[in-house]
Amino acid sequence: MTQISVHSDSESEHGPREPGSTGTQPAPPAGNGTFLDTYFKISARGSSIGREFRGGVTTFMAMAYILLLNPIMLSGADVLGNKLDPGQVTAVTALAALVTTVLMGVVGNAPLALAAGLSVSGVVGTAVIAEMTWPQAMGLCVIYGAIIMLMVFSGLRETIMNAIPMSVKHAITIGIGLFVAMIGMVNAGFVQENAAPGGGPVMLGPAGELKGWPVIVFAVTLLSIFMLMARKIRGAILIGLVIGTAVAMIVNAAVDIPAKAWGLGVPELPDNVVETPDFSLIGDVSLFGGFSEAGAITASVLVFTLVFAGFFDAMATIIGIGSEAKLVDDKGRMPGLNKALAVDGAGGVIGGVAGASGQTVFVESATGVGDGARTGLSSVITGGLFGLMLFFTPIAGMVPSQVAAAALVVIGSMMITQVKHIDWEDLASSVPAFLTIVIMPFTYSITAGVAAGVISYTLIKTAQGKWKDPGVLMWILTVAFVAWFALHPIKEWLGVS
Repeated sequence: MTQISVHSDSESEHGPREPGSTGTQPAPPAGNGTFLDTYFKISARGSSIGREFRGGVTTFMAMAYILLLNPIMLSGADVLGNKLDPGQVTAVTALAALVTTVLMGVVGNAPLALAAGLSVSGVVGTAVIAEMTWPQAMGLCVIYGAIIMLMVFSGLRETIMNAIPMSVKHAITIGIGLFVAMIGMVNAGFVQENAAPGGGPVMLGPAGELKGWPVIVFAVTLLSIFMLMARKIRGAILIGLVIGTAVAMIVNAAVDIPAKAWGLGVPELPDNVVETPDFSLIGDVSLFGGFSEAGAITASVLVFTLVFAGFFDAMATIIGIGSEAKLVDDKGRMPGLNKALAVDGAGGVIGGVAGASGQTVFVESATGVGDGARTGLSSVITGGLFGLMLFFTPIAGMVPSQVAAAALVVIGSMMITQVKHIDWEDLASSVPAFLTIVIMPFTYSITAGVAAGVISYTLIKTAQGKWKDPGVLMWILTVAFVAWFALHPIKEWLGVS
């Protein structure tokens, strides 16, 4: 396997060579010498304008579901009981994706698209807004984005990458996957709280069985997406959402179903397909208000969780897709990596200011690479398509919660594939991973899972007589997380309400 260094940010005149090549560049495709070809190094990377356009469209098709999914993920009430308008969230989701993806193309010159990160939105839509107002939550997004940019420019990212054990990194991705899948099943009504005495805390449907047409639509959508994925159909999630919405519209027209049974979206044609986007969420940010609302410790832990969820996933995705796109030289260095990481960090700031949650690189960018994309021009195309969707936000209101929830479960299934990378024979790896994975969905708290993984890792290493192995940073994090878990008894001891 090619080893990729993250230290180089230089790029040769002709771009990186194909692995195993002698340095001779392929015959330049048509379009050589144009401004686009020169700026994006299209010919130098063995691509063409046509391939970049096709790759950009493919990437958009693969990730356009975020326009439907992000409003659902951010639909919870904040600490004051306020809920966001789905149309507003859809508009700013498209706008933030447009800005950050085009920025990645123009500055990073990489075939990488950005949008509201699933893990980041999962944290914001559940843990963060449960503690503060929406403007305060967006303030934390701005802060986490700024921190990531500082880490990129200072080189601190390598120190942190070395400090956090790989087992915990993988476990966080897996735990978030299970957490997101749990949210999807609850939103769909597939899993519900068991109010009956003597039973478990949750159960299948309201009484141990599925009830109502909407949850059947969820099951049909979920199976449709998995079947499309099994057939390796590009854009399987988006196509599945369209199929599910169509089925829901047919069912809604044929059966008398109360509108509230469908959740946020009602599967019926809107009065207007085209609508002027509502940008009222832009700039509604309270930068440090979350620290006074939720408390310094809680807010700091939430910021750390956002940084962790956004930064490490992005670095792995950027390097992985860069390698797949053959954007590495003969020494395994990826040109422009720091620029790509900086844009990803800026995505947190841009997403926070826009009110769309933090933006991060999407692994679905690999679909565009698979279709031939090699440069930032494909990202400009993808961003442009997000821009077009600004005027079609009413379409998102046609998608019921049960249909969008199916995509959450699918994304969860993708994220848990990281389980294969954990060494289950080593207790120092398996126990922190296990606790991280199960505590996230069981407690409905991503922060609790991260804290449990960090604490258990340092303690087990200590029990093995290797207390120095975790390093100073991990011990600092351990102390902070122990204090977070013990916050309530500490307050009682100090007499603080």
